Amino acid sequence: MDFSSKLLKNAVDEISLLPGIGKRTALRLALHLLKQPKENTLMLSNALKALRENIIFCENCHNISDQPICEICQNPKRNKNVLCVVEDIRDVMAIENTGQFKGIYHVLGGIISPLDGIGPQDLNISSLIDKAKKGKIDEVIFALSATMEADTTNFYIYKLLTSYKIRTSTIARGIPIGDELEYTDEVTLGRSILARIPFEDSIPKS
Repeated sequence: MDFSSKLLKNAVDEISLLPGIGKRTALRLALHLLKQPKENTLMLSNALKALRENIIFCENCHNISDQPICEICQNPKRNKNVLCVVEDIRDVMAIENTGQFKGIYHVLGGIISPLDGIGPQDLNISSLIDKAKKGKIDEVIFALSATMEADTTNFYIYKLLTSYKIRTSTIARGIPIGDELEYTDEVTLGRSILARIPFEDSIPKS
């Protein structure tokens, strides 16, 4: 793709690094921004700059936040004794949109995936076990996507939690195997949360 401007080429190259964005789409987006009033483009760049420089992670649940403790963890109406384990912020948003869950979250920041070089030490698992040790958790709900890597992660954490008197459950499998949680419709996801089952019942019997 030939460019008459190095500035345009640089913008297209950077935009095309975003997930699902190819060179042609990046070019369309760059040209669209050029057609907009300069203030609009500056607002976008300022918002991205502020996002990168000022966003933090909740000290309690590792959710993305604007302050040390996120609004969900601060909410006095949430049940702090019920913990929902999710992969990332997108899953928190998906579950919150159902309006069915009233506990708090624990964001792992990924799932165990040896092929991708991601092990338990790369995830927020140790802080989850620390919460269990403090004895303030009654139930841990595993709400990871229905994939083999997610199931491996669930089982790994489940084995670590067996030393503590904590009820473990998993969302009902109304979610198709292999599907990402964030793409599940709100009704199905909400029902899966409400119809959760004991985790040990989800383990295949040999």
